[in-house]
Amino acid sequence: MGDDSEWMKLPIDQKCEHKLWKARLNGYEEALKLFQKIDDEKSPEWSKYLGLIKKFVTDSNAVAQLKGLEAALAYVENAHVAGKTTGEVASGVVNKVFNQPKARAKELGLDICLMYIEIEKGEAVQEELLKGLDNKNPKIIVACIETLRKALSEFGSKIISLKPIIKVLPKLFESREKAVRDEAKLLAVEIYRWIRDALRPPLQNINSVQLKELEEEWVKVSSAAPKQTRFLRSQQELKAKFEQQQAAGGDADGGGDDEEEAVPQVDAYELLEAVEILSKLPKDFYEKIEAKKWQERKEALEAVELLVKNPKLESGDYADLVKVLKKVVGKDTNVMLVALAAKCLAGLATGLRKKFGQYAGHVVPTILEKFKEKKPQVVQALQEAIDAIFLTTTLQNISEDVLAVMDNKNPTIKQQTSLFIARSFRHCTPSTLPKSLLKPFCAALLKHINDSAPEVRDAGFEALGTALKVAGEKAVNPFLADVDKLKLDRIKECAEKVELVYGKKTGGAAEKKEGRPVSGKTPALSGSGGDKETKDAATKPGPQKKAPAVKSGGPPKKSKPAGAAGVVGAGAKGKKGPETKEIFEAELSIEVCEEKAAAVLPASCIQQLDSGNWKERLACMEEFQKAVELMERSEMPCQALVRMLAKKPGWKETNFQVMQMKLHIVALIAQKGNFSKTSAQVVLDGLVDKVGDVKCGSNAKEAMTAIAEACQLPWTAEQVVATAFSQKNPKNQSETLNWLSNAIKEFGFSGLNVKAFISNVKTALAATNPAVRTSAITLLGVMYLYVGPPLRMFFEDEKPALLSQIDAEFEKMQGQTAPAPTRGISRNSVAGGGDDAEEEEQEDVGNDVVDLLPRTDIGEKITDELVSKIGDKNWKIRKEGLDEVTSIINDAKFIQPNIGELPAALKGRLNDSNKILVQQTLSILQQLATAMGPNIKQHVKNLGIPVITVLGDSKNNVRAAALATVNAWAEQTGMKEWLEGEDLSEELKKENPFLRQELLGWLAEKLPTLRSVPSDLLLCVPHLYSCLEDRNGDVRKKAQDALPFFMMHLGFEKMAKATSKLKPTSKDQVLAMLEKAKANMPAKPAAPAKASCRGAGGTAPAKFQPASALAEDSGSSSAESKPDPKRAKAGGASSKAKGVQGKKVLSKPTLKEDDDKSGPIFIIVPNGKEQRMKDEKGLKVLKWNFTTPRDEYIDQLKTQMSSCVAKWLQDEMFHADFQHHNKALAVMIEHLENEKDGVISCLDLILKWLTLRFFDTNTSVLMKALEYLKLLFNLLSQEEYHLTENEASSFIPYLILKVGEPKDVIRRDVRAILNRMCLIYPASKMFTFIMEGTKSKNSKQRAECLEELGCLVESYGMNVCQPTPGKALKEMATHIGDRDNTVRNAALNTIVTVYNVHGDQVFKLIGNLSEKDMSMLEERIKRSAKRPSAAPVRQAEEKPLRAQNISTNASMLRKGPAEDMSSKLNQNRNMGGHSETAHTVPREFQLDLDEIENDNGTVRCEMPALVQHKLDDIFEPVLIPEPKIRAVSPHFDDMHSNTASTINFVISQVASGDINTSIQALAQIDEVLRQEDKAEAMSGHIDQFLIATFMQLRLIYNTHMADEKLDKDEIVKLYSCIIGSMISLFQIESLAREASTGVLKDLMHGLITLMLDSRLEDLEEGEQVIRSVNLLVVKVLEKSDQTNILSALLVLLQDSLLATASSPKFSELVMKCLWRMVRLLPETINSINLDRILLDIHIFMKVFPKEKLKQCKSEFPIRTLKTLLHTLCKLKGPKILDHLTMIDNKNESELEAHLCRVVKHSMDQSGNKADKDTEKGASRIEEKASKAKVNDILAEIFKKIGSKENTKEGLAELYEYKKKYSDADIEPFLKNSSQFFQSYVERGLRLIETEREGKGRIAASTGISSQMEGTCVPASTHTVSSSIGNSNGEEVGPSVYLERLKILRQRCGLDNAKQEDRPPLTSLLSKPALPTVASSTDMLHSKLSQLRESREQYQHLDLDSNQTHSSGIGTTLASPSSAAANIDDLKKRLERIKSSRK
Repeated sequence: MGDDSEWMKLPIDQKCEHKLWKARLNGYEEALKLFQKIDDEKSPEWSKYLGLIKKFVTDSNAVAQLKGLEAALAYVENAHVAGKTTGEVASGVVNKVFNQPKARAKELGLDICLMYIEIEKGEAVQEELLKGLDNKNPKIIVACIETLRKALSEFGSKIISLKPIIKVLPKLFESREKAVRDEAKLLAVEIYRWIRDALRPPLQNINSVQLKELEEEWVKVSSAAPKQTRFLRSQQELKAKFEQQQAAGGDADGGGDDEEEAVPQVDAYELLEAVEILSKLPKDFYEKIEAKKWQERKEALEAVELLVKNPKLESGDYADLVKVLKKVVGKDTNVMLVALAAKCLAGLATGLRKKFGQYAGHVVPTILEKFKEKKPQVVQALQEAIDAIFLTTTLQNISEDVLAVMDNKNPTIKQQTSLFIARSFRHCTPSTLPKSLLKPFCAALLKHINDSAPEVRDAGFEALGTALKVAGEKAVNPFLADVDKLKLDRIKECAEKVELVYGKKTGGAAEKKEGRPVSGKTPALSGSGGDKETKDAATKPGPQKKAPAVKSGGPPKKSKPAGAAGVVGAGAKGKKGPETKEIFEAELSIEVCEEKAAAVLPASCIQQLDSGNWKERLACMEEFQKAVELMERSEMPCQALVRMLAKKPGWKETNFQVMQMKLHIVALIAQKGNFSKTSAQVVLDGLVDKVGDVKCGSNAKEAMTAIAEACQLPWTAEQVVATAFSQKNPKNQSETLNWLSNAIKEFGFSGLNVKAFISNVKTALAATNPAVRTSAITLLGVMYLYVGPPLRMFFEDEKPALLSQIDAEFEKMQGQTAPAPTRGISRNSVAGGGDDAEEEEQEDVGNDVVDLLPRTDIGEKITDELVSKIGDKNWKIRKEGLDEVTSIINDAKFIQPNIGELPAALKGRLNDSNKILVQQTLSILQQLATAMGPNIKQHVKNLGIPVITVLGDSKNNVRAAALATVNAWAEQTGMKEWLEGEDLSEELKKENPFLRQELLGWLAEKLPTLRSVPSDLLLCVPHLYSCLEDRNGDVRKKAQDALPFFMMHLGFEKMAKATSKLKPTSKDQVLAMLEKAKANMPAKPAAPAKASCRGAGGTAPAKFQPASALAEDSGSSSAESKPDPKRAKAGGASSKAKGVQGKKVLSKPTLKEDDDKSGPIFIIVPNGKEQRMKDEKGLKVLKWNFTTPRDEYIDQLKTQMSSCVAKWLQDEMFHADFQHHNKALAVMIEHLENEKDGVISCLDLILKWLTLRFFDTNTSVLMKALEYLKLLFNLLSQEEYHLTENEASSFIPYLILKVGEPKDVIRRDVRAILNRMCLIYPASKMFTFIMEGTKSKNSKQRAECLEELGCLVESYGMNVCQPTPGKALKEMATHIGDRDNTVRNAALNTIVTVYNVHGDQVFKLIGNLSEKDMSMLEERIKRSAKRPSAAPVRQAEEKPLRAQNISTNASMLRKGPAEDMSSKLNQNRNMGGHSETAHTVPREFQLDLDEIENDNGTVRCEMPALVQHKLDDIFEPVLIPEPKIRAVSPHFDDMHSNTASTINFVISQVASGDINTSIQALAQIDEVLRQEDKAEAMSGHIDQFLIATFMQLRLIYNTHMADEKLDKDEIVKLYSCIIGSMISLFQIESLAREASTGVLKDLMHGLITLMLDSRLEDLEEGEQVIRSVNLLVVKVLEKSDQTNILSALLVLLQDSLLATASSPKFSELVMKCLWRMVRLLPETINSINLDRILLDIHIFMKVFPKEKLKQCKSEFPIRTLKTLLHTLCKLKGPKILDHLTMIDNKNESELEAHLCRVVKHSMDQSGNKADKDTEKGASRIEEKASKAKVNDILAEIFKKIGSKENTKEGLAELYEYKKKYSDADIEPFLKNSSQFFQSYVERGLRLIETEREGKGRIAASTGISSQMEGTCVPASTHTVSSSIGNSNGEEVGPSVYLERLKILRQRCGLDNAKQEDRPPLTSLLSKPALPTVASSTDMLHSKLSQLRESREQYQHLDLDSNQTHSSGIGTTLASPSSAAANIDDLKKRLERIKSSRK
C-alpha cells in the first residue's frame, strides 16, 4: 500500500489528475466536500479547477466518473467562473456520460446540463445537445432528447429556443430506433404544451401514423398555460413570486399578468425555414404569363402557386412578380385565372408576411375593384388574398385605397369592401384603430348602412359593429351621432356577435385596469375607464407596433362640429368626469335662474342689479362678489349667476367701475364653480365686446382665461375668435388675438383646431387696421412655436410684404422652445389617463397642420408611358422621365399618397449606372417627402430602404444626397417605420464600409431623439458588433459612437446577451466596449409632459425640434451626437480624410508624380503647328473628319500630342475614366492664362481633343469642356488671334453637332461659344459651317443652327450669307416646310430677321416657295411688324457687345422677346443714351437709413402726423460752434433726416391697399404742400411720392373699382385726395420739375387711363373726377421739367401704338398732350434738352418707320410727329442738326433725312437766320456787345441762367461781362426774380470767382470745359443746383452755415441786421433732385443708393462720354473724396443703428 500513501499527501487538484483511479476517486470526493464548503463564489480556489472539470466528467473509470459528476455538479452550481467551462463539459457529458449504462450517471449528466442552463449558459448547452442528436449512438440521442425535453419543461420556451429543436424534430421521427422515435414524441408533446398549434405546420410532413398518434397525445395536453418552474440566476425575483404562489395555492388571477409575460406567443412562422422561390420560377414565366392562350397563362400561374405554398419565403425583390399577378387579377378575362392569381398573391403575402407590406398598396385597390365578380370561388380567393395581405401591412397604410373604393357604384364591391373592413377591424386594437382612422371609415360606412342594396347595408352594419366592439362606444359614438335608433341597435347587436382576434386579452386587461383607479385618487367614471383601455392596449408589445403609425396620418382629430364637440372633447383627453357631464347642462329659463340666484344671493343685491344709480349698482356688485367668494363649488348655480349678471343693463353697463367688478365676478364664478359651456355662452359675447375697452379690457381677458380653464381652451378660443371676427370693432379683434397668443402660451397648444384659426388669422391679416394685422402676426409667431415650419405653407399666397413680416416673426421665434403650459393642466392630470392622452395630443399638433393642406392626386399623371420612360434603356429618356416627375410634383406642391407605379420605377433608378440620374432620383424622393407629408410612411419599405442602400455609393456627393433624402423622409415619417422589420439590419449586414459608416452615423443621430423603438432594432445588434471590428477605421469609429444609443433603447442586458454568438476574442473586446458605452449611455428623452419638446418621441422631434430633443439628453450624448450630423452632411468629411483602404493605396504613387507636375503643361515646339498642317495637307496623316472617332484618329492625336503636352496631362487626357478627363480640363483651365503662347501653339491639338470629348456620353465632361472653350475663345480674342482654316474645319462642325443637345444648358453654352468664335474667325466662313449644320437629322440642331444664322445676318448684315445671299436664303427657306415645328419657327424667324435688315428684297432672293410656306412667312412678317421691330435695336446693342467681346449674353439678348427690348430702350433713353447701365439698387433692397435710425425697435403703427414736426424750432437763432472741417455730404443734413424719414413713411402709406390709410397719408402730404415754408421738405421725395400715387391709381383701377363690396363713395373720396394733392404739388414749379421721365410716363399713363375709365361715368361724382383729372394733366404738362415730360409722352405714345391691347382713344389723348406741348415750345425751347428729345424721336421713328406709321388706322400719329419736328426746326433752324449727338447710328431711322428736308425747305423760304449761340464764353459777348445794346446782352445771359441746360454757361458769361463792364447794372434783372434765384446767381458768381482765382481748383475738374458744353447731359432736374460748393469736395467753412441760417431767419421774418453784409445763399432745404435715370420701377428711393450711384458714376466718368458735367445724370456728382466721406458717414450711421438695436 506504499503507493497509496504517496498520493494521499498530494493536494486535491493534483489527486484529481492522478493516473490511479483510486487517487482520482479520493480527489473527487474531497473536491466535492471542498466545493460545498466554499462560501464565496468568487474565491480564487475555483480557478484552480477550471481546466479539470472536463476530466471530472469524462473519467474512464465508471466508479470514479460517478463521483466526478457529483463534484462537477457542485462546481457548476457554486463557482462564478463555471460558465467558462460550459462548452467542453457539456460536450464531455454528451459524448462520455450519456452513453453510460448506469442510470445514475445519465441523471447526473442531465443535472449538470440543466445547471449550466440555470447559470445563463443555455445556448451553449443547447448547441452541444443538438450536436449530440447527430451522434451514431442511439443511447446518446435519446439522452440528448430527454435533456432537451426536461430543460424545456422546467425553463420554458422563453429560455430554451425552440426553432432549432423543431427543425430537427422531423428527422428524429424518421429514426430507425424506436426509443429515439418515442422520445421524440414525448419532446413534441412537451413543445406542443408551450406553443400549441404553431407546431403543426413544421410537422405536417412526418409519417401520417406518427402524426395521428401525436394528435391523440396533443388532445390530452391540459389547456392551462404552462408555467416556468425553474429559474435562471437572473430571474430570482420571479422565482420568489412563483414560490409564494405555490405556497398560496396558486392564485390564478394574481399571476395572470405575469403569466402573459412568461409565455411568449411563439409563432409557427418563426419556426420555419425560409424558402427562396424567385430563382425557381420557370425560365419562361414572364413570357408565358403574357401569352394569348389561357392554358399557358394557367401553367405559369400553377407553377407560382406550387412555389408559394411554402409557408415561409425568403425575402427578395418580388416587385415584378407582384406586378404580373396584379395585372392578371385586374385585367385577365378568364375568371379561373383571376382566382388562381389571387391565391398566388395570398400565398406570397402569407409566406412573406411583413416583407410583403411594401407591395400591399399596389395590390389592394385592384383586388377590391375585382370584387365585382359574382363567382363564389373567385370572390373567396379574392377574400383570402386581401385578408392575407391585410396582415402584412397596417390599416393606416391601406386606408386611402380602401376608402377610395367605398364610393364605388357596384354594390358587390361595396359589400365586399365593408366585409373586408369588418374582418380587418377584428385584428385591430383600440390603439391601432384611433379616431383619425375611425372617422373616415365610419363616415363611409354610414353611407353604406343607408344604401339601397340590403347586402351592402348588412355588411356596413357588421363593419360598424366590429368597430364599436374594438374601439369601444366612447370612441365610436361621436361618429354615430346622426344614426337613428333602429340602426344604432342593429349596430350594437352586430357588435355583440363579433369575435375579436385580440379580444380576450384586451377585454381582460381593460377589466383589470378598470378596478384599479377606484382605489386611487379619483372616482373612475365612464370616461376614464375607456381611456385606460386605450392606454393599456398601447402598452402591449404586440399591438404597440402599429399604434404610432396611426398618430400622424389621417384627417385632423380636432376639427369637430360644435354639437359633438363635447363628446369628442371628453374622449380625446382623459378629462375629469364631472366635466363631461356638465357639458350638456341645459339652458335654463330666466325665471328658473332668478329663483336659483335668489337662493344664494342677498335680496338687496338682486333688487339693485338694474338700479338707475350707478353707486347702487356698484354696491350690489360688491355684495355679489362676496357671496360668490363664500359659496361652495357644489352649490354654486353658475348659469343662474351669469344670467343675473347679463340681465339688463348687462354688458351695456355704462359705468366702468361696475363693469370691472362684473367682469371680475365672471372670472370668479368660472374659477370657483362647475362652469359649463352653456354658462360660458351667456357671457362670452359680452366679454369679447369689452376686451378692447381701455379700462375693462384686462378684466375681460382675465374672465376669458378663467372660462378657458373651465371649458378647455380649444372650445373657448374658437367661440371667442369667431365672436370677435363677426363684429366690426378692430380694437376688440386685435385684443382678442393678443389674448389668444398669451392663452396658447399658458395652456399649451393641444387640441386647438388649427384650421379654424388659420382662416380667422387670414381675415385678420387682410384687415385694414394695422393693430389687427400686428396682433395676427404675433399670434402666428406663437403658433409657430408649437406647429413649426409647416405653418408657413398656409400663407404662401399672401402678399410678399405681408409674407416677409410673417417670416420675420417666425425668424424671431426660431430656436425658442414653446413654454411649458402653466394652466389647464391640473384638471387633465387628475384623471389617470391624462398623461397618456396628453402625449398623443402633443404629437398630433404638427402633423395636423400638414393634414389640413389641400393635396392633389397625381395618380393619373403617373402613366404607364411615364413609368416606361423612367425605365428606358437610353439614359436620356430616363432623364426626361425623371424631369417630368419633378415637374409633376412641383406643380402639385402637396400630393396625396396615391402615386401609382412610381415607387417601383424610382426604386429602379436608385441603382442607375448614371450617377447623375441617381442624384436626380434622390432629389425627387426628397421632394416627394415634402409633398406627401406624413403619408410617405407607406412607401418607407419600398422606397426609403433602397435610399439607404445608396448610402453605400462610392461617390461622396451621391452619399450626401442620399443622406439628405433619408433625413427628409425621416422628418415626415418618424423613425419607427425605418426601424421596424429586418430591412435596416439587412442593410447593415452588407459589408460596404461607406454604407456602414453612413448608416451608423445616421442612427447615432436619430436614436437619441426617440422615446421608444420597435423591438426589431435588436436585429441590428449582431451587425453593429461586426462593425465594431470592421477593417475600416471609420466604420469602427461610427459603430462605437452609435453603441450608447443602441444601449439606451435596448438596455445593457440584451446587448450583452447578444454577444454570446461572437467568437471568444471578439466577445471580450465587444463586452469591454459595451461596459464603456454603458458609462456614456444617455437617458431616454423625457416624455412630452412639457409642451416644449412637443412629443420628443414618435414623429414630432424629427420634424420640429431635433435640436431641443438632443439637448435634453445628458451632456455626453448631446456632445457625441451633435458632431455626427455635421460630419454626415459635409459629405462624410471624415471618410474623405481617411478614405477606404483601396483608395489609400492609389494615392501614394500620385504623390510622387506631383513633383513632375510643376512644369508647363504645353511645350512650345517651334513651327510644330505649321508642320502638322503640312502633314495633313500632304495626306501624311489622316484628315480630321469622321462621323464617330475611330481608334486610329485617337492614336494619331496621342502621337502628335506626345511632343508638346506634358506626359502626366496626356495620361489624364487619354484615360479610360471620364473623371480623369475632368481633371485634365481643370488643369487646362488653371494654366490657360499663364501659358497663352503654349496654348496657341497647340491650339489645333487642343481643339481636336475637345472634339473627341463631344462624343463622350458623360455630361460633366461636356460641361467642363464647354466652360474651357468659353475661356479659351475669350483669351484668343484678347490676343487677337485668328483661327486657321485647319483648326476651324477640324473643330467647328463637331461643335455644331452639340447645338442639338437635348439639355438647355449645353445648347446655351454652345451658342455662346459660337458667338465668341465670330471674334476670331470670319462670320462669313462660320456661316457656311452653320449652314451645313442645318442639314442634320437632329431637329433641335437644325432649329438652333437656323437661329444662329439669323443672328449672324442680324449682327453682320447680308454680306455674311455665303456663297451668295440668294443661295443662302433659298436654303434657309426650304426649312419653312420642315416637319418639326421648332425648325419651322426658327426658319421663319430667321427670314423675318433678314427681312428686318434687308426689306422687301428678301422675297426676290428667296425665290419660289410653296403657297403654304409663303403664306406662313407673310403672316409671320406681318406679326413681327406689329411687335416693335426689335431687330435694328438688337444690332445696335450687339455691335458694341461683340466688339468688346462680352457677348456671353448675346444669345440671351437676341432671344429676349420684343418686350424686353422695348424696356431696354426705355432704359437707354433714360440713361441719356449711355450704354453703361445705371447701377441702381432695386427698391425692395434699399435701406432707408433715416427710418431705421429713428425706429428703436418698436413697431410703429400710429400715423405720424407731419405737422407735429415743429419745423419752426429749427429757425431759432443758434450759436454755431466752429465745425470740424469736412466735406459737406449733400445727402444727409442731420437736421433734416427726421423729416425725411417721416415723409418716407407717409409716402409709403399712400400706396396702401387700405383706402383710409391712403387718404390719411395723402391729406398729410397735401397739408405740407400747401404751406409754402414746409413744401420744400418734399424736395427729393417727388418721384417717390408720384410712384406711390400711380401705384394707388393702379390699385383703384384694378382692384377697388372691381370690388362689389366697396362703397364707391370711398373711391371717389380717394380719387379726389389723390388729384388734390397732385394739383398742390404741380403748382410748385421747383418741386414739379423734380419728377423724372420714367415716373412722368407712368403718371401720365395712369391719369389718361383714369380719364378713359368708363366705370367712373356711372358714379355720381364721376364727371367731377374726370374734370379734375383734366385740370391736373394740364398742370403736369406746364409745370414739369419740359424735357422730361416731352420725352415721357413720346415713349408713352410709342408704347401705346405698340400695345395691341391699348385703345385708340388712349393714343389719341397722348397725342393731344403732345400737341399742347408743341404749342408751348416757343416759350420753352430754351429750357429743353433737344439732344434727348431727338434721341427719343429717333427711337420712335426706328420702331415706326414712315410706311409703318402710314398703316395706322388714324393719321394722327404721323401728323403729330411731323408737327413736332417742324416746330423744332422752325424754332432752331439748321442748328437743330447739331443736336443729334446722342444718336449712335443715325442711319437707323429717317430722322436726319427728315430734318434736313424740313430745314432746307424753311431755309429756302426765309433765307438764312443768324445762329444765336454757336460760340461760347467771352468772345461771343464781345461780338454781341458790338452788335446790340447792353440790355439785350444781359437779357440773353439771364435767359441762359434761367434755362436748365445752359445755366452754368450763363453764369460764366455774366461773370465775364461783370468783369469787363464793372459798372454795368444788373439789379433791374434781379429785382423781378425770386429771392431764391437772386441768391443762386450771387452764389454762382462767387463760386466762379474763387475758381478763376485759382484756389487749387481747375476748371476741368468741375467739368465746365467749354468744348464739352454742347453735348452736356441735362443737369439736375432742379432749377437750382443745390450743391453748395461741394461739387468739388471743397471744405465748407462756418460762413456758409451762417449763410444758410440767415436765409432761414429771413424766411421766418426774424431780424437779420447783423449779417446784412452777406449776400443770401440758397435754402438749406433744397435737396439734390433724384436722378432722371431709371424708369419708375427701379427709381432710387433711398439715399444710400443715390450715394452709391453718384460714386459709381464718378468711376465711370470718361471724358469722351457725355457725362463730364459736374452734376452728372441728375445726381450732384461729388468728387471722390466727398463720395467716400459720404460712404464713411453712412457706415458710421449703420454702426450706430446696429449698436442701438443690440
